[in-house]
Amino acid sequence: MEKSLEEVHPVKAFGWAAKDTSGLLSPFKFSRRETGDKDVKLKILYCGICHTDLHQVKNEWGFSQYPMVPGHEIVGEVTEVGSKVEKFKVGEKAGVGCLVGSCRSCENCTNDLENYCSKGIATYNAIYHDGTPTYGGYSDMIVVDEHFVIHVPENMPLAAAAPLLCAGITTYSPLRYFGLDKPGLHIGVVGLGGLGHVGVKFAKALGLKVTVISTSQSKQKEAIEHLGADSFLISTDPDQLQAAMGTMDGILDTVSADHPIHPLIGLLKSHGKLIFLGAPAKPVELPVFSLLMGRKLVAGSGIGGMKETQEMLDFAAKHNITADVEVIPMDYVNTAMERLAKADVKYRFVIDVAKTLKTE
Repeated sequence: MEKSLEEVHPVKAFGWAAKDTSGLLSPFKFSRRETGDKDVKLKILYCGICHTDLHQVKNEWGFSQYPMVPGHEIVGEVTEVGSKVEKFKVGEKAGVGCLVGSCRSCENCTNDLENYCSKGIATYNAIYHDGTPTYGGYSDMIVVDEHFVIHVPENMPLAAAAPLLCAGITTYSPLRYFGLDKPGLHIGVVGLGGLGHVGVKFAKALGLKVTVISTSQSKQKEAIEHLGADSFLISTDPDQLQAAMGTMDGILDTVSADHPIHPLIGLLKSHGKLIFLGAPAKPVELPVFSLLMGRKLVAGSGIGGMKETQEMLDFAAKHNITADVEVIPMDYVNTAMERLAKADVKYRFVIDVAKTLKTE
């Protein structure tokens, strides 16, 4: 006879879940597995709200499973470790990002690219090795294989570190992989939201010249004076685009809304690279001729492997890079989702789980 979910996962847990495609979240009792030999159990302190969470709770990508506990920007305190855990001790601060599992044996996994494993297991809205659904960080605790847990450096403010586990690695990884990490290179960052603002900070810490590319003139002062960008370009202004043609070594495009890419390709130097980090719903129209005239590259990049995620967080701690966050209580989450849909946040909501998640 098959075991019930409560027998497989006997540890009582509590969080907020979406129950259907309305995306509305409400209190939810569920269970998690006991701490296995290689597992780390975390008391969740903070969890960031990623734009992915908004897409997923509303089934905008078409593969949502309910009930769904979102959240993959998790920072917490280690409360229990399995007998074979080597990297973590009780009481340490640790983080969990977008992944909680992978096959650990394919070419990607053996090259520290678990994020590209075809059997990768997302932190929520996925099925774990034992056949049970994964539930994310809008909850009081989580149990994760130590391989997918990240050390949070001691000097990092925890709430502002949480979004780096998704937004941070999503921008850091392509800068490193595509060679856009050499001091003096000029990169553009399209969009100044949760991803974009962190991308600017990493690029500046690497010694790059940074131009923020946006449709919104109102963000210019913030981009230059607060985030340290070198210049600002309005993507709908033909004169500004013309003046900047052929000046950039690379562009990180963080925008998920539909937008034309032809003008962006024009901004690249020969051999320049346009890297998509956001996922527009409609297929992008690709002007191939403008790629041929300059051997330009269009690419994509998604988060990063566990080794690189740890490297990113250590780099961020060394250079005092954190996300700009608005800390909210758990019961504000539905309002936060509405505001996120309107881009009304600078630049990431983070839920104070430990202080505000009430079990009654």
